[in-house]
Amino acid sequence: MSSDLHGRTLRLELADQNLRDWEAVVLEASPDGIVLSKSAFYPGGGGQPADHGVLIWQGVETRIAGVRKGDDLYLIPAEGDPLPPPGTTVSAAVADERRSALMRTHSGLHVLCGVVFRDYGALVTGGNMEPLSARMDFNLPEVPPGFKEAVEAACNAEVVADRRIDVRVLPRAEAFEIPDIIRTATNLVPESVQDVRIVDIVGLDTQADGGTHVASTKQIGRIKVAKIESKGKGFRRLRIAIAD
Repeated sequence: MSSDLHGRTLRLELADQNLRDWEAVVLEASPDGIVLSKSAFYPGGGGQPADHGVLIWQGVETRIAGVRKGDDLYLIPAEGDPLPPPGTTVSAAVADERRSALMRTHSGLHVLCGVVFRDYGALVTGGNMEPLSARMDFNLPEVPPGFKEAVEAACNAEVVADRRIDVRVLPRAEAFEIPDIIRTATNLVPESVQDVRIVDIVGLDTQADGGTHVASTKQIGRIKVAKIESKGKGFRRLRIAIAD
């Protein structure tokens, strides 16, 4: 099966992260989820939450409040909203402000990951994000003096450097030949995945990742390290905020 397919749905956002509106045919619809022939709604994963948006059909609007992964990709309608009948052609749109903020945030986390790995050798043990705020956990036994300020300055130097962010898909064997391609303490890429999506902040950070990203680090905006927390012996949580 193509890596761009999830069940019966062609995932458009994998090829074009800037796509926000398109047309598709409804394949299935119930209060539990709507299946489209094509979708650019990011379904969530890797700490990045699912997109929101709308479907417009025959003058009717159905709000999309999330996405559920199953055998198909199910768009979750807002409670009480009407359902487009199977066979209907809909105009679909991703909520642009939310998606764009999540793209900036996700790319900002990759900059943080790259800086902490490069400068301190620490791997990621967890993470999560909301639009313009996020956390990332590291296996970092010691926090040297000035760590918070040094990490923030280094991250923003990478933003100013305007490094290109490339996305490509490689066969699994080829992908795992790239040094340090897995930046998490455990490999989260299932054995069943034979085509691995690679996100490369050129010259800083290259890793397997399924999320959406901006085209260059300058588009992230300023990265603020808001807080550092201890999460047990040898583990630290860094909370960041993204600003214009």
